[in-house]
Amino acid sequence: MPDLPELPVPGALGRLTRPRLYEQLVEQLLRHIESSKLGPGDLLPAERELAERLGVSRATLAQALVALEVLGVIDVQHGTGAVLRHRPSVAAVIKGLREHQSRLPDIVEARSTLEVRLASLAAERRTELDLSAIDTALATMQAEIDDGDRGAHGDEMFHQSVTAAAHSPVMAQLMAFIGEMVLETRLESLAQPGRPEQSLESHRAIAAAIRRQDAPAAAETMQKHIELVSDVALLK
Repeated sequence: MPDLPELPVPGALGRLTRPRLYEQLVEQLLRHIESSKLGPGDLLPAERELAERLGVSRATLAQALVALEVLGVIDVQHGTGAVLRHRPSVAAVIKGLREHQSRLPDIVEARSTLEVRLASLAAERRTELDLSAIDTALATMQAEIDDGDRGAHGDEMFHQSVTAAAHSPVMAQLMAFIGEMVLETRLESLAQPGRPEQSLESHRAIAAAIRRQDAPAAAETMQKHIELVSDVALLK
């Protein structure tokens, strides 16, 4: 008769789950901020220096910094570096990170529902003024990328201009309501290697469909864009 599997002992301790790498890095960064007595407005060390101290690649460190930026702890400024906005507790930040990750699927679902329809309506209702605003957003994002930035401002301008071109006040209010949560996904997505350029190309395809008033194509390209930007590699 084969041996029966051993039953767990009541009350026995189980193996602890190892924290994700980005959580460990975020915690170490917060400890550094605390030990260095940095306050709001102070600049964190350069990425190269931080990466060497922590023994990780700059790409890995960049994702941890994005996590802190998403939660509003730091502001990453092109050409300047990471500036501390406020100094929260480690526990509060880790809790915020986990809540952020758990709501990402809901944010993607909301964007797919709203923005795909907005793109379709924009193709049907856009005016020449709307097209001009969309072109300005594309040019802004291109200039930011050419300057070595992630293009977050131009990205935001583009989605706002598509929303405006739909001429649907209620849907625009709904987009404004989830705007802060969408910003979280925008920052995280644009931190992925090569993503700003991919996102801009995706924007151009959406804009082209809107310009030729092809509503089905505008909806399809927006859906593909949301799927693209929702593909975020998490640190393990």
